[in-house]
Amino acid sequence: MQALLSHPRLMDCRRLFLSNYEIYINIGVHDFEKRGEQRVLINVDLFVPLIENTPTHDSLEEVVDYDFMRQSIVERVSKGHIHLQETLCDDVAKIMLKHPRVRAVRVSTAKPDVYPDCDAVGVEIFLIKE
Repeated sequence: MQALLSHPRLMDCRRLFLSNYEIYINIGVHDFEKRGEQRVLINVDLFVPLIENTPTHDSLEEVVDYDFMRQSIVERVSKGHIHLQETLCDDVAKIMLKHPRVRAVRVSTAKPDVYPDCDAVGVEIFLIKE
């Protein structure tokens, strides 16, 4: 994460985050994964220029609302079965990046219950608006 924060395009940004958002969704390519939901942890970091995310009136309208992150994820996963974590990460990142105040996004997903001998398997993506 430290390397991201030192990226020249992010030096004037505030980082907003959603950490270990736990949801149960239909995800996976194997037959047994298609029969039920799995626990998935989703992490989102939004990088928003300070000039666009520094409140002067202590008002929610002046910043990116955390509800935007959660609601966007809920809407995406409600569309049905997802085969790959890569697809989920890509889709969530693209949705987040469409927000007019967001300059960059980092999204990771993890399936913590796949293997008994590790914490999780997952995917991460980082995108910056041009």
